[in-house]
Amino acid sequence: MKHLPEHNGADHDEDAVVNPSANPHFNDVLGARLSRRGLLKGGAGAAAMSMLGAFTLAGCNSDDDDDKGTSQPVSALGFTAVAKSQADSVSIASGYTATPVLKLGDPMNAATAAYSNAGTDSGDSFANRVGDHHDGMFWFGVNAAGTGWDASVSSRGLLAMNHENITQLFLHANGPTTVSNVRTVADECIKEMNAHGVSINELVKSGDSYAHVATSSFNRRITALTPIDLSGPVAQSALVVTRYSTSGAATRGTINNCANGNTPWGTYLTCEENWAGYFKRASGDDALRSAAEVTALKRVGIAAGANGSYRWTTATPADASDTRFARWDASVTGASASADFRNAPNTFGWVVEIDPFAPSAAPRKRTALGRFAHEGAWLGPVTAGKPLVWYMGDDSRNEYVYKFVSSANWDAADIGKGYAAGDKYLNSGKLYVARFNADGSGQWIELAFGSNGIGATSANYPFASQADVLVNARLAADVAGATKMDRPEWTAVNPVNGEVYVTLTNNNAANRPVSAVDAANPRHYNDKKTTGADQWGNPNGHILRWREAGSDPAATSFAWDIFVFGARSTADATNVNISALTADNDFSSPDGLFFSRANPGLLWIETDDGAYTDVTNCMLLAAVPGKVGDGGARTVANTGSDGSSKSVATLVGKAPGTLLRRFLVGPKQCELTGLAETPDGETLFANIQHPGEDSASATDSASYGSHWPDGGTARPRSATLVIRKTGGGKIGV
Repeated sequence: MKHLPEHNGADHDEDAVVNPSANPHFNDVLGARLSRRGLLKGGAGAAAMSMLGAFTLAGCNSDDDDDKGTSQPVSALGFTAVAKSQADSVSIASGYTATPVLKLGDPMNAATAAYSNAGTDSGDSFANRVGDHHDGMFWFGVNAAGTGWDASVSSRGLLAMNHENITQLFLHANGPTTVSNVRTVADECIKEMNAHGVSINELVKSGDSYAHVATSSFNRRITALTPIDLSGPVAQSALVVTRYSTSGAATRGTINNCANGNTPWGTYLTCEENWAGYFKRASGDDALRSAAEVTALKRVGIAAGANGSYRWTTATPADASDTRFARWDASVTGASASADFRNAPNTFGWVVEIDPFAPSAAPRKRTALGRFAHEGAWLGPVTAGKPLVWYMGDDSRNEYVYKFVSSANWDAADIGKGYAAGDKYLNSGKLYVARFNADGSGQWIELAFGSNGIGATSANYPFASQADVLVNARLAADVAGATKMDRPEWTAVNPVNGEVYVTLTNNNAANRPVSAVDAANPRHYNDKKTTGADQWGNPNGHILRWREAGSDPAATSFAWDIFVFGARSTADATNVNISALTADNDFSSPDGLFFSRANPGLLWIETDDGAYTDVTNCMLLAAVPGKVGDGGARTVANTGSDGSSKSVATLVGKAPGTLLRRFLVGPKQCELTGLAETPDGETLFANIQHPGEDSASATDSASYGSHWPDGGTARPRSATLVIRKTGGGKIGV
């Protein structure tokens, strides 16, 4: 995902490793194969549950005669691969169209003026405009009465969408106004805060695309300034007391909203990813903190001397009582936590539940799911009478993979109950972190106060309570012996067999030298660019998958292998291009993942790449994956830039061949991210994020890295693509 800008060495960098633990990455070759018997069935009915984003398992190609599916899974792709491209346009497979909607700055109600796209729109106006850096999304069909959710409706719906970050340069007429590193125009900072967060927009099918309904009462922005309730074990604890909420019951705003999730009762989950970089902390702040507080702040990447990536704290408000700027200063400045914002970082890093059909109700941060750089919260298979499960990645190098298992068992009677259902399923449960073993097995280790070494006498940090464990989930995972991963990002669950996929976007030689390769991160190589620039490490990333024991999402053990390795098609086939990628499907830096529900077994893969952009812009690919264990053992020989070497045994899925193809390539300097589909499978929404992000000047249009989507000399804008098949029909098949 998009990195926050750095202004000096003290600012946050998501590529900087803040995991000092000695936990292994992975260790030795697959031994176990899990039975396919016991796949979950039932729930509220297969068709209804698949529409919910929860699902029963469809046609499983089972080894067991009695393992019947509910629908036929996809077995082939129905389009010709699109070529790689470096054009400033969207290139899509033949027979498909991609129409931009919901562009940055578009008005969300009839009272807001059209967007100037010249940087002259006010900060307050962005409370009613589509935000920047479009990311994770979900489609909620609107019922015939126009009052609530209908999971079967494709012609009218609410598109809930994250706005991860901003291209600061293009939000203002001349870029940000800064004098000696001080933001001198407060309204610019308000605009930047409002351009973050989430937007909810009503869309209706119009011809072969979708139109925005500007008069909809459901249209809504949730920004970095929106009041939000804290819920779950951390709410009202001393750890989240601030000047804004002296009881610790609330906070203000959500930030760096990256990937997403949803619930089977019909609400949206937005996930706070690299939130740490927004905070300032004075250079002498360590001396005013306990040793435990300093450890906790460093573990999330807020070092003393950090200025905050956008320096919002330096703006001077017109009213001295206005804390919209000061609340980003996490320094100790008052007599107690209720007098300053020292605990403000503890109110970020959560999964946030939003009911799109309750626009006047405050969203709720669900603290039982733990605090880290959340890259999504994807729902596992849903079965009546069984717990609900969400899978989550922590998007930073050398971080972990987590899952949450609810205490309450699923009851379909809770569909449509909004936050009341969220209180039931999301406020109490078990948080686990993954340990991947070298023999292809794995364990889920519970992060619970008093268990697995997590307690007051832990060597790395003295935990005081379960609330402390959840706030400092990374530290708890360190103690529990979780496995360090290569930037775990999006997760996705295959509705055909319940297997879980996670993108490991990339790593570099500094963070994973040759000596640190292991079974699940087995490559260290030089992906030399066409310009001759070296790229040592694992710059192309890979996608790992696992199958829970007994196909039970709540199980505490699993088996894993590597589905596919990113690589240039021309790379060494033995040790780099292990998945035998060709010109039709080679890619780098997998990021977004999404399994279709209308087309069970169809997997969409998006890239967020800097390593392969010498050859192609970022892309969207489609795949029909097999299952864990469909390949075999492989030994990879690695050599570093210093001549050091290490061979490692790993487990590789069957080469995808023609069951992986490039479907779309985006414009210059963009990221492809966020996917949603209508229940009929005939419309796919995908986001073009930050085209032209490397532009150098706000005023010289000739210097823009992109002019997409408006063309000509226009400033580039993030936007959502409405993807349709010419003449209608399901996408990708």
